[in-house]
Amino acid sequence: MPPLPKRKINKSARDRRRSHLALKQANLTECPQCHQLRLPHTACPHCGSYKGVEVYKVESKKKE
Repeated sequence: MPPLPKRKINKSARDRRRSHLALKQANLTECPQCHQLRLPHTACPHCGSYKGVEVYKVESKKKE
């Protein structure tokens, strides 16, 4: 038999434990090159630049 809890956990204790599980909004910054939103400390997925230097080339997607 699997182990079972000895006592019922009340709602306030359960909710206090779950208070840290909420999702947080992503902290987006504006790219200085293309002015699109991107994650901080990462290369821009729209133009491929990081700190003013082009890190990789971004190929445009073909619309069919």
